[in-house]
Amino acid sequence: MTLTWLGRIALYLAFLGALGGALGQLRALRTKKPAYAVRWAALALFGVAAAVAVMQFALITHNFSLAYVAENNATFTPLLYSITGMWSALEGSLLLWALLLAGLTLGVIVYYRREATDSVVAWATTVLFGIGAFFTFLMMGPADPFLHNPAHVLQGAGPNALLQDNPLVAVHPPLLYAGFVGFSVPFAFAIAMLITGRVQDRWPLEQRRWTVLAWGSLSVGIILGAWWSYQVLGWGGFWGWDPVENAALLPWLTATAYIHSVIVQDRRGLFRVWNLSLAIATFSLTVLGTFFTRSGVLQSVHSFSSSTLGPLLIGLFLFTVVLGVALLAWRGDSLRSPVGVDHPLSREGLFIANNILFVGFAIVVLLGTVFPLLYEAVNGSQVTVGTPYFATVAAPLSVLLLALMAVAPLVSWRTLDAGVLWNRSRVAAWCSLAVAAVLVSCHVRHLAVLLAALLATLAAGAAFRTLKGAVVAAHRRGLLRSAFSAPSTGGMIVHLGVVVLAMGIVVSTSYTTRAEVTLAHGQSTIVDGQYVTFYGFHQVKDSLESATQLVVTVDGHGLRPAVTTFNGRSGQTVGTPAIDSNLLRDVYVTFDAIGGNGATSGAQVQGNLPAGSVVLGVTVEPLLAWLWLGGVIVGLGSVISFKRRRYNDEAAT
Repeated sequence: MTLTWLGRIALYLAFLGALGGALGQLRALRTKKPAYAVRWAALALFGVAAAVAVMQFALITHNFSLAYVAENNATFTPLLYSITGMWSALEGSLLLWALLLAGLTLGVIVYYRREATDSVVAWATTVLFGIGAFFTFLMMGPADPFLHNPAHVLQGAGPNALLQDNPLVAVHPPLLYAGFVGFSVPFAFAIAMLITGRVQDRWPLEQRRWTVLAWGSLSVGIILGAWWSYQVLGWGGFWGWDPVENAALLPWLTATAYIHSVIVQDRRGLFRVWNLSLAIATFSLTVLGTFFTRSGVLQSVHSFSSSTLGPLLIGLFLFTVVLGVALLAWRGDSLRSPVGVDHPLSREGLFIANNILFVGFAIVVLLGTVFPLLYEAVNGSQVTVGTPYFATVAAPLSVLLLALMAVAPLVSWRTLDAGVLWNRSRVAAWCSLAVAAVLVSCHVRHLAVLLAALLATLAAGAAFRTLKGAVVAAHRRGLLRSAFSAPSTGGMIVHLGVVVLAMGIVVSTSYTTRAEVTLAHGQSTIVDGQYVTFYGFHQVKDSLESATQLVVTVDGHGLRPAVTTFNGRSGQTVGTPAIDSNLLRDVYVTFDAIGGNGATSGAQVQGNLPAGSVVLGVTVEPLLAWLWLGGVIVGLGSVISFKRRRYNDEAAT
């Protein structure tokens, strides 16, 4: 009971800090007296941090007096997976969410401490405190992580097998949550600008800085999630249009649209209503995504818990949407721009096309995700929306986006000058034709690969030209380091990351080779030029798991695909693929069955191992590692974009 009360007292302090901060800010706005926001934010952060410390202590020491620990931990759970057990299920995930939000709120208050009396900052801080109070309240009632376990147990169930089979569980969920939580800041400032009517100040560009930080975190989190899925699930793919995957993709799409269109608002004063709507929609979609993943309404291989929080989460979603629409309608007249788009093929015109593509695709993904829910509600039966629906839109969209990345950074504002555009793009154009010619001479005939290579080279050329301009300008000022502070530097690095990522996706999916091969002990075969040999079985058993491994080599590199049974949770059994990876290709090997006829699947292997043949799944995917490399470059560009000099310095550049 001690840990239960310590954890709950810590949550009460966190709720007091968040609620007190919101009320204090409202009082300060009315009376012009100090709000002591830093103190309230520090109290909220201290409370959440203390609650997290209590939970981590319980998990690390395997204290099963807490029901959450008994359900998601065991005495044989390794230290790493005991720590990550905090976000293995709903209640602990909310603790992580609240911790990140409390830290972000304090960070925003400190960052704008010299402008604490500014009404936009005050209202934005109020909104952040209010969001924090809501999520802390959830843990004080319907999602209490510190429920006492009335049963005296000596052993817990342990984490889900998929949550203790790869160390990426320590990085992927926190980055996703950091992205989701980070979108609270642009939402808070959007609401603040609408309340105060100050939509023409510098605050939209400040919103963009925080959005870029959250977007970068979510981007890397999504890429790491794809890598995790690829390494753990045994299917050889990295994206299956699963509802939980879609839940993370939706706010990413609208945030990407916002990051681009706010540049036009800063430069030309356009898209005010649109940008505020995108900031509100992005945060609302994070709430909707949390509803999808944590309410149990959608079935997913990535969803590890369900709850009764659905009505509260969908209520918050509807509240944010209604509030945003009401404020936009109230400020409608003052939001209108006095100017318009002068030419459809000017830079701002292409930004409109960019936004239409991203938001349109977000709508397509949203409809495909919620349609099964609506169908079941109306007809009482279940239906699934699979990859073909999403791929039909995703493929042409990707081509159009690469084309925009190749052209948009080079066209002029307000007009289209064909001569200037050709002068800026001719080197990249010739290079792209040369790349396409080389690929054709190497017998590459896949149209998607040729088109992607052509457009990717053009897009990379546009990015390198912009980066070169930043370096030249910095050299003239005598400070080369300032090139990284140029407004476009981080964005162009992100573009390069997207180019690398896109090539990895297109080439790997276009030229994937999948085969099932039956091999006896010491026998070899060749799959798409890769020499695969089977040498026998190896048994591994410890307090955490028991595994039947196959000893396999791919071109001389040792691999151990396995079938692993984890202790706890009724002995969950999962396949464990083995991957031989380099920058040119991945060879993905799975243990599918014993015996040439496949009568006994790998998952059914028990007891003594036969000396006969096995069935291996072998998948060869060229350039797949470029997907992960592109994600790293995108993350680097996002960090550089956030660390740019502040607005006044940028405006003077």
